[in-house]
Amino acid sequence: MKPLLFLTALVGLAACDSGVETRKEAVPPAEQPAPVAAVAPLAASGPAVTLQPETDAALQSAAAVVRLDELAGQGPLAAKLFGTAGGDPAMNGLYTHVAFFQGAADGWRVFRIGDVLDYRILSQRAGRVDLELEESMMDEASGRIGSRTRRVIVGWPIAADGSPPAEVTVTPAQ
Repeated sequence: MKPLLFLTALVGLAACDSGVETRKEAVPPAEQPAPVAAVAPLAASGPAVTLQPETDAALQSAAAVVRLDELAGQGPLAAKLFGTAGGDPAMNGLYTHVAFFQGAADGWRVFRIGDVLDYRILSQRAGRVDLELEESMMDEASGRIGSRTRRVIVGWPIAADGSPPAEVTVTPAQ
């Protein structure tokens, strides 16, 4: 049964058209991006330096970051949204966080927003970012994976001294 299910899923995915080629004609030529100019490959001008793998364990977490969005308009507060790869990519897998810089000694104060497929920033202003979240959902009765889109307001207080917030709220929105 599982090989048949796998084969059915594979055929279904193969039949999916990403639409990239067909959408090219839908975008007016004036709005299409300019082709990337061909650049001649560089020529070596000295001996190569051989690198060894880094062994700092903290770099494993850094390498897991797959998405990064700086948040503007936060006054003196440095803030960003970021996502790390993890879990089952077929069932969400983008661990989404908001982080605020505390200082060189303390690094970042990080809050986990959720585990989603992707997020889109709808708007942002001081102390707030509005997000659209794409998520996979499992129907427990049928075992089928579906999807949903939801919107949330991620908010935090802006301190007069520019210090990072002690808490962040996530509010469902329309």
